[in-house]
Amino acid sequence: MAARVHPTAVVSADAALADGVTVGPFAVIDGPVVLGPGCVVGPHAHLTGRVTAGANNTFHAGCVIGGPPQHLGYRGEPTEVRIGDGNTFREHVTVHRGMPATGGVTAIGGGNLFMVASHVAHDCTVGDKAIFANNALIGGHATVMDGAFLSGNSCVHQFCRVGRLAMISGTTSISQDLPPFWIVQGINITRGVNVVGMRRAGIPAAEIQGVRRAYRAITRSGLTVRAALEVIEAEDGGLPAVRELIEFVRGSKRGICTGTAGGGGDD
Repeated sequence: MAARVHPTAVVSADAALADGVTVGPFAVIDGPVVLGPGCVVGPHAHLTGRVTAGANNTFHAGCVIGGPPQHLGYRGEPTEVRIGDGNTFREHVTVHRGMPATGGVTAIGGGNLFMVASHVAHDCTVGDKAIFANNALIGGHATVMDGAFLSGNSCVHQFCRVGRLAMISGTTSISQDLPPFWIVQGINITRGVNVVGMRRAGIPAAEIQGVRRAYRAITRSGLTVRAALEVIEAEDGGLPAVRELIEFVRGSKRGICTGTAGGGGDD
């Protein structure tokens, strides 16, 4: 089935729409945009610049995907946004292209849900099956790994990383890396381990318990992070989830969220 384009939509001659694409009223597809089969572009959505999207992505009303980076050094270079399959971009989501000096690509995997007015800045990387709730935003060069959950009105500082299955609570901001499986609240304040998310992801109970022990060692034992990692590695380093946590922390350039507040648990 050929692409179906509403008569009020504007589609650039440079765009390439696969079979089964639907473009709604007053949508604008501007420039060398490539859409895979089954994509749906809602009313008043704007896809602009070099955007390549796989199959079955849905762009709801008012999205702006592929806009130029919000960076004073940008001079109109042909940078891009790359999107996998099966993502949902709800109303007024914004995703910006990269900067040429740092690779020029903002990359999004598959199966992600971006709720209303969430934002992905230039040069960011988002994995698979992450959820951005309403008004969640990530600054330039940030990385959000598979299955992470960013609650409403949360904010990730530029260059920070959010680990797999980590959870950022509502109205929370982070300016350091958030390790996989951890929960953060407030500003860099750790609150425990995302046990429910780990169980839903099929992670074995032994690995969950290992991550909980690792969390306590790093945030509650009084040890330095380096010393805590040595203890964790000796005790539980053979568990895949714990190994993932260790490697993430050791690879951090900004340091990790370790702030604590009264009442913080571990699940």
